[in-house]
Amino acid sequence: MDVVSTVAELKARVADARKAGLSVGLVPTMGALHVGHLSLVKRACAENDFVVVSVFVNPTQFNNPEDLRTYPRTLDADVDLLSANTSAAVVFAPAPQEVYPQPDTRVFSLGPVAEVMEGAHRPGHFNGVCQIVSKLFAYVSPDKAYFGEKDFQQIAVIRQMVKICDFKLDIISCPIVREADGLAVSSRNTLLTPEHRKAAPRIHAVLEESKALVGRMTPAELIKWTTDKINQDPLLCVEYYEIVDALTLQPIGDWSESDAPHGCITVQAGNVRLIDNISLK
Repeated sequence: MDVVSTVAELKARVADARKAGLSVGLVPTMGALHVGHLSLVKRACAENDFVVVSVFVNPTQFNNPEDLRTYPRTLDADVDLLSANTSAAVVFAPAPQEVYPQPDTRVFSLGPVAEVMEGAHRPGHFNGVCQIVSKLFAYVSPDKAYFGEKDFQQIAVIRQMVKICDFKLDIISCPIVREADGLAVSSRNTLLTPEHRKAAPRIHAVLEESKALVGRMTPAELIKWTTDKINQDPLLCVEYYEIVDALTLQPIGDWSESDAPHGCITVQAGNVRLIDNISLK
């Protein structure tokens, strides 16, 4: 497995793979890799001949400078993990100035899918995501790119960006990987205090419990029930919980409005912001 830090090196490696007739997969990450990332890379390796994994903490998608500063960076450990557990061909680990030699002023008109939930609570976040992902797509021209469903809204936004930019590739969404106690695996979990880590599995547990109430409560009632139940733990505070249509990501007022209702939640656990989601179909 090669580790490259420049766009020129990356493009040369991909060009060699294409000349050899190999299919190309891409797994974009921000590093601090864990078993969730490994599940994406392993699937990419199973479905493609040549796999690129990017490791880059993208500054343009952070609207909180402190979050950017504290985001874990563990490149050496990431490379060791990938080398020991996958057949990925290349790790692309650039410096910020390599990706952004000049400021990226592009603004993507992503529509309603990017205006709710994370889009409303983190202005500019999804535009920054599209800036970096579109650059990676342009560098690699993958046949398939892999994303985890923990970032449920992000996948919908990236699909919209692919349509806008007319990229010729398939977006592959992969199931959430969870710890044994149900907490969605995340790089940010390492930042939790022991007390908050103990409390955090309550998020998924309450979401699972709420499924039995679909149809017995209205979506608004279920949102309140779920929020109140999680907030009963003083170490957790729900930032938002929305029940939306899984395709449009628009909130629903009645269960009849969607064939695929989906619950998306963000919870503050001390200084750490945790996201999760669940199908309510």
